Amino acid sequence: MKFKNFPMVPRVIFGRGSFNQLNEVLAPKRLSVSAPFIFLIDDVFKNNVWLTSRIQLSYNDRIIFISSKEEPKTQQVDALVEDIILTSKENPSGIIGIGGGTLLDLAKAVSIMLTNTGSAKDYQGWDLVKNPSIYHVGIPTISGTGSEVSRTTVLTGPEKKLGINSDYTPFDQVILDSELTKDVPIDQWFYTGMDCYIHCVESLSGTYLNAFSESYGNMALGLCKEIFLDNTLSDKESQEKLMMASWHGGMSIVYSQVGVAHAMSYGLSYLLGTKHGIGNCIVFDHLEEFYPEGVKFFKQMKAKHHIELPKNICSDLSDSELDIMIKIALSLEPLWENALGKNWKKIITPAKLKHLYQKM
Repeated sequence: MKFKNFPMVPRVIFGRGSFNQLNEVLAPKRLSVSAPFIFLIDDVFKNNVWLTSRIQLSYNDRIIFISSKEEPKTQQVDALVEDIILTSKENPSGIIGIGGGTLLDLAKAVSIMLTNTGSAKDYQGWDLVKNPSIYHVGIPTISGTGSEVSRTTVLTGPEKKLGINSDYTPFDQVILDSELTKDVPIDQWFYTGMDCYIHCVESLSGTYLNAFSESYGNMALGLCKEIFLDNTLSDKESQEKLMMASWHGGMSIVYSQVGVAHAMSYGLSYLLGTKHGIGNCIVFDHLEEFYPEGVKFFKQMKAKHHIELPKNICSDLSDSELDIMIKIALSLEPLWENALGKNWKKIITPAKLKHLYQKM
């Protein structure tokens, strides 16, 4: 048996206030005065001097503010890469993503596409990237997606929603500063935190489970239950623990996979543009058949934090639109095999998926 030799993030700083060390971290990585650092930052921080004033720009360094209201797209990556190439004398010294999963995924994808030809859509899949990416740094400002640690950058392309899964995707450096998450709205905090929780439930109940994934998954799952069901944590403790849950949840699927909720939420995202975190929640709420205990705790968390999920989002869809979502979901074969085993196609049929989607 041949085991996979996965890369991990080689350098991590953790600590409240550690964002202040960003300039110190970047300085030795500058290639030349003509090779800028490009900062891709969630545009919710556009007028937030508390964050932006701590970034020291030199030479031709740039900040590009990007909306995270929509899922990242392959054409968006292509446009950013073209813009950076046209405005830079040399390839950048590095790409720094500051934000949630959308910004982190964009930073990873842009760093890959600056050294690989063609379009980002050409690399949606497993191990298609040929050349190492340029230096890239991830700084999450919301916790849960696990994007800061994963070897995947999930993108919606013209034909599918699928990650660029490669050994060159993981960040070279991550800065985990829980203080950056202090102003996240409660609904977004919940949806993104539940992305982490669902990662763990799917990993821990999957057929790909192994001791590596199990140890990280159990740690993250325990943290999620503490954060979302315990009344004794301070805001600071909750923020720090969720940042660690996100990291461990991401690690739990490095050597395993996610499952039914993620596969189906990809269909929602592709057709309806549903954001990943809330999409997972909408789907997971109806998956008692597959994850009975996980859904039970999810409903408790949802009730405790007074979260009302959107309903009937698929009620007016045509058969052809439902077929598009079903096709996207079924294309994610590793997720179904992890969830249900090698004979998953006998369990999950297009008719079964259609029935599930129509309940949402």
